[in-house]
Amino acid sequence: MKLTWYGHSTWHVAVGDTDLLIDPFFDNPKTDTDPEELDPDYLLLTHGHADHIGDVDRYEGTELVATPEVVEYCRDEFGDFEAVGGMGMNLGGTVECDDAFVTMVRADHTNGMDTSYGTSGGMPGGFVVSDTKPTQISDEDSQTFYHAGDTSLQTEMREVIGPYLEPDAVAVPIGDHFTMGPMQAAIAVDWVDADYALPMHYDTFPPIEQDPEDFRKEVKGTGSDAEVKILEGDESFDLGDELGY
Repeated sequence: MKLTWYGHSTWHVAVGDTDLLIDPFFDNPKTDTDPEELDPDYLLLTHGHADHIGDVDRYEGTELVATPEVVEYCRDEFGDFEAVGGMGMNLGGTVECDDAFVTMVRADHTNGMDTSYGTSGGMPGGFVVSDTKPTQISDEDSQTFYHAGDTSLQTEMREVIGPYLEPDAVAVPIGDHFTMGPMQAAIAVDWVDADYALPMHYDTFPPIEQDPEDFRKEVKGTGSDAEVKILEGDESFDLGDELGY
């Protein structure tokens, strides 16, 4: 599994021969990538705010993994899209996306479409992406990435996501103001018991400017053994190599 961060909450996840793109928004200061250079098999959308679906229109025809409300909004606004299961998915569900398994988990945030108060996209979410189907039997050879989405700290991270979905790496928002800041994000990393922590959703706009080194210090302060990886925009992290697979 190879992870590439394009700034803000935009991640490319390669699982085998399957390419997933999460929350495409390339109008941010961390990336120089032209979104049309990418050809994902699936678009995973955590929620419908403009800074998470801003470049969906570049990928017309790609299969969407999102709530039914977000799927229908994207179809109405951006063009012809297939959707996983025909209509999208919802919290708690796991879908097979070729070589990847994607589980939608809860995120505590708002979800007006394009930040409008007039249209709701339903409950926002995060995604747990794995190369094996999640079961109650722990698989030491699996590789699992948790994209927390836009969220506050929530006990589901400690009670469900950590012990049952067992992420090896977690991307958490650290920008504060709209999501967790460095302190709460560090607690989230400790709760999910990940090996690697990657900060996201910061420095895009003035209200969320942060020094990611503060996040590193906060993770250390929790007593977590997680290794913080602060990526530059357009930089990749090979989870399989790090885990020795």
